[in-house]
Amino acid sequence: MGAAKVIDIQGVQHTYGDVQALRGVSLRVPRGSFFALLGPNGAGKSTLVSLMSTLLPLQTGSLDIAGLDVRRHAAAVRRRLGLVFQEPSLDERLTVLENLDFHGRIYGLGGRERQQRAEHVLDVVELGEWQNATARILSRGMKRRLEIARGVMHDPDLLILDEPTTGLDVQSRRAVWRYLQALRRETGVSLLLTTHQIEEAEDADLVAIIDRGEVLAFGTPQELRAGLGGMVVTLRGVPDDLRAGLTVGVPDAVVEEQGDTLRLRVADPAPVLARLAPDLPRLSGLSVQAASLEDVFLSLTGRALREERPSVAAPHASPTDGRGFR
Repeated sequence: MGAAKVIDIQGVQHTYGDVQALRGVSLRVPRGSFFALLGPNGAGKSTLVSLMSTLLPLQTGSLDIAGLDVRRHAAAVRRRLGLVFQEPSLDERLTVLENLDFHGRIYGLGGRERQQRAEHVLDVVELGEWQNATARILSRGMKRRLEIARGVMHDPDLLILDEPTTGLDVQSRRAVWRYLQALRRETGVSLLLTTHQIEEAEDADLVAIIDRGEVLAFGTPQELRAGLGGMVVTLRGVPDDLRAGLTVGVPDAVVEEQGDTLRLRVADPAPVLARLAPDLPRLSGLSVQAASLEDVFLSLTGRALREERPSVAAPHASPTDGRGFR
């Protein structure tokens, strides 16, 4: 029967009036996985996450979280989820420990259990010495770590991370992912990341590339790159007279132009490099590397991940507000 699934989605469609946000999404994710949902704004990521977290009613298809049907067991599903939203959602008037204690109370944890869980998660995210500090004084990166600790305070099966490192510097982003992986090792929690940052999806166990409400590809990063095949030749500072004819006679070559930079995806880079050899001193840069997830996305969609389209608003709630996770 295979490994137990933390996410099981089959034939899910969703519309907002005349706008079709999801078009028959199907995917299964084993428990314990780090799963990335990769796509631009407006691709359907937020709608899908809102359906998973019961913030939107399921219209068509089936959706199970940790073996629970979101239609029949919505309250139980919410208890099995942790959420880290893109926008800050801490009560900054409370201390670090009070934020966690309040969250634990909402999920019905007893006093001793709340204390033990809080101590454990604060230790993992290295905020133990700040437990009596008011959340307001924490740095942006520390606040994000506190939100992650709060998200796993009640020991969920699945922690949903909606663009969790938006607005953080490189050092803080790396720290956040170090703590997330530590929590995953220690608790066995599954991670679902929604992102438009390719580098964060590269480390996932499974990646779904979604665009315009459809899952275009699903598999490990290695499988997705291997499915595309070939190599990418990146040329910088290319004179106009060199552009023509670079891929003539090169089968299935794909060319992307960005200013004076050319990216050529080819099965075999040797013919292109041989053609360029006499003119290499005229280039300002040249590199050859295997296809990336971004190349996979470009191949599937015909556009860069950064070329965002207007998003369709989906309900957004904190875990403890009037519509939220109680």
